[in-house]
Amino acid sequence: MTADAFLLYGTRVVEAEPVRLSAGLLSADFVNGSLRTMRYGGIEVLRAIAYIVRDRDWGTYEPALTDLAVDQDADSFSVSYSATCLAPGGSRLDFRATIKGSANGHLVFDVSAVPESDFETNRCGFCILHPIAGLAGSPVTVEHTDGSVVATKLPLLIDPWQPFKDLRAITHEVRPGITAECRMEGDTFEMEDQRNWSDASYKTYVRPLALPWPYVLPAGQTVSQTVSLRITGEGMPAAASAAEPVSVELGETGQRLPDLGVIIYPDEVEAALANLSTLTELGPQQLVFHYDPTRGHGLEALQSYARLTAAYPVQTTLECVVACAGDLDAELSGVADMVRQAGLKLSAIAVSPSVDRQSTPPGSAWPDCPPLEDVYAAARRAFADIRLGGGMFSYFTELNRKRVPAGLLDFITHCTCPIVHAADDLSVMQSLEALPFITASARAIFGAKPYRIGPSTIAMRQNPYGGATKPNPEGQRIAMADRDPRHAGLFAAAWAIGYAARVASAGLELLTLSGFAGPFGVLAASGEPVAEGAPRPIFDAIKGLCEMAGLAYVAARTSDQTKVLALAGRSASGKTVAWLANLTADDVTVDISAFGRGQLVMTPYAITRIG
Repeated sequence: MTADAFLLYGTRVVEAEPVRLSAGLLSADFVNGSLRTMRYGGIEVLRAIAYIVRDRDWGTYEPALTDLAVDQDADSFSVSYSATCLAPGGSRLDFRATIKGSANGHLVFDVSAVPESDFETNRCGFCILHPIAGLAGSPVTVEHTDGSVVATKLPLLIDPWQPFKDLRAITHEVRPGITAECRMEGDTFEMEDQRNWSDASYKTYVRPLALPWPYVLPAGQTVSQTVSLRITGEGMPAAASAAEPVSVELGETGQRLPDLGVIIYPDEVEAALANLSTLTELGPQQLVFHYDPTRGHGLEALQSYARLTAAYPVQTTLECVVACAGDLDAELSGVADMVRQAGLKLSAIAVSPSVDRQSTPPGSAWPDCPPLEDVYAAARRAFADIRLGGGMFSYFTELNRKRVPAGLLDFITHCTCPIVHAADDLSVMQSLEALPFITASARAIFGAKPYRIGPSTIAMRQNPYGGATKPNPEGQRIAMADRDPRHAGLFAAAWAIGYAARVASAGLELLTLSGFAGPFGVLAASGEPVAEGAPRPIFDAIKGLCEMAGLAYVAARTSDQTKVLALAGRSASGKTVAWLANLTADDVTVDISAFGRGQLVMTPYAITRIG
């Protein structure tokens, strides 16, 4: 990577290069105490093994490693280190880790942890990630803690709950004749389908969610766990082919590409009005106005939205949080009265009870909430002349677990966020792999109902899993952060094009991937790679997607979707337009002969329009 890190990531901090461990055909990357991308003969077997300690808000500790030792030769490797987690209240958890791998396909990751004082946590132990590419819906053998063994399958559509509980081991086929067994010891494990949160993995984790959390690890009591991977079988994996250009293949046409929206908050309206020419150049087909009475939004907020709508007259949706604190008709008719008083012209309203923005994990009691049928009926009475939408203002997880009565709605909606569980560059880009499974699962639940996604941004705008999002004043890569530096860099532009490419076949009517101003917007703040108020790199991506709205979707598949994604559309006159996104920090050569061209070298996180 030769490009300026600040331009790429919005921060000058570059992630540490992984240490490549290898023993014969077995390889893994050691990163910050975890193993990533475990391969056998070049085929990914596990996506990660990590020892995770979570706080009471599901935030992840990032302990510094000490006493790190790495040794390897042609037939084996070993790693050992110590680490310490310090809680805000001063409690401390120390642990010692060892990793050993050998050319016979056997890998062992062992950790012993000792709390110096009572230590509160939501989770302390191993998380193992199985990849979804090539494994979703495939056969596996599951061994339970009681010794029973069951032949089953990984879910193809996204499971809202845990597909497997009381786990001791899970075995899958790496390729014909070669299997991989992952065995977990030291506690009871279970698996959740992390595609719910747009993670590209099935996660096996320790301690069952049916047990209380947070819980306390008693002072001085050792907690030991071991994960072992054993690859066995006859036959050698196919040798990896020499590096070739990534090619693009165009296929059949489908439904129209979606309109693009931008999310607007009350405190961002003045910036939008002050930069009206830039908003016009961006060209979103819809403004999505966030309205939350639990945060003091009222007539003044609606009047500000009316001013912006008068200045930039496009379709509008009010994203309306329903407090549900009293009579629903009174609350929603009150909102409708204020909308009329403000002179705000709405095309649609989407409603969701405030309480539904918080997650209800497995084993937890559902909070008090009026029936959604009553919420939607009251909204329909109050806003009889415009379209009504519903779903979740949080993520697909919550929609999958609380499936709304879509027959009462004109459209469904939900968001995604790629940094719920991890915030490293690789995990964020890999999250794009999960999006086709999300849209397929939503279509399986709700059929052909008009479907919207967003606002979906790298940073988390609201935390369904804890008391608040994580402040990020230093601009770090932090899970569940309310701001992310990469939104200001080329990284976000590539992520946005990749996102649109991954959901293009779903027939969405609206896709929202940014705001206009503010931390989720397309205008730079001070201290960013471009001047304050100037367009961020994501501006070009969103503008390009706005220009493609309404074109007929053209299937565009690349030969390596981990490196490059393509989005294509065709106009009524037959002209094909495409956007390519390099998802990596390396230069990538792309064969674009499908567009009547030769080859193109894409620099790190570059986006390129063709046609």
